[in-house]
Amino acid sequence: MFDLHRLRLLRELKHRGTLAAVASALSYSPSSISQQLSLLESEAGVPLLERVGRGVRLTPQAEVLVAHTEAVLEQLEQAEADIASSLSELTGTLRIASFQTAALALVPTALTLLRDTHPSLRIQVTQMEREGALSALLAHDVDVVIDVEYPGVPSPRPAELEKEFLGDDSMHLVYPAVTNTTKLQEGLRMLAGYPWVMEPDGTAARRWAMTVCRGAGFEPDVRYESADLLLHLRLVEQGHAAALLPDLVWLGRRPTIPLRPVPFGQKTRTLVTAVRRGSSRHPAIQAIRQALVTAVDKPSETTLLRPPGELSQ
Repeated sequence: MFDLHRLRLLRELKHRGTLAAVASALSYSPSSISQQLSLLESEAGVPLLERVGRGVRLTPQAEVLVAHTEAVLEQLEQAEADIASSLSELTGTLRIASFQTAALALVPTALTLLRDTHPSLRIQVTQMEREGALSALLAHDVDVVIDVEYPGVPSPRPAELEKEFLGDDSMHLVYPAVTNTTKLQEGLRMLAGYPWVMEPDGTAARRWAMTVCRGAGFEPDVRYESADLLLHLRLVEQGHAAALLPDLVWLGRRPTIPLRPVPFGQKTRTLVTAVRRGSSRHPAIQAIRQALVTAVDKPSETTLLRPPGELSQ
């Protein structure tokens, strides 16, 4: 019979990558983790780790054990959900990871709804970009991730996670005022010589934005990089850059700059919530998902500012 605690440690090693990372996350010493995994090797009767440089990696037999461990943990998630469903009051702690614009536009409204309907539920929120949030979800560091997917940029969908549609978020082209009205008819191509602000290289947002600009026939001059869309907005407001920004930046507020349509490609990103497989029936998960849907659907006071003429393709 395998020890579940040791199986969890092996699973943690798969998701966190190093013994030091597992030890830091679980408040153990690396030597203690190594000792427990050695005992698990004795239980399995086969090597589970092999040296690679200064680190270790899982053997094929260890991967088999991790796959079975995931199945066991999914059943335990379902058991926890069933127990919580049997109680008359929703209690405990729910940990949420959200990217910046959703944290600003959606999370406060959702927290207000949950405070009124489930006052004994404790909510923890961490702002985290999507590239790290899903890893944190797999590692059991958070329980729910508010994620975003860009059109034409496939996102990883690990089998251990379940995603649910939250809403659509339209993208807009924003840039400093154009005084040469003849150029306005050239569409996005008129911005070929402008400085641009985009999210960091390697992100889904950056790949989508580059695809849009290249579809218009030019390589953008990206002078500013940041995951902070409020910085993007400020740079555009003060005349320093062009950008592609989502509706979510202005949810419930009147835009401070004209919003123009994106003339090339798909123009809407998708908001989703992600949870670990087996946990979606948990009443706390269902409550936060419903609260977020309500936050998305809540009538917005936003009035989009449009320029005199729309950009043509």
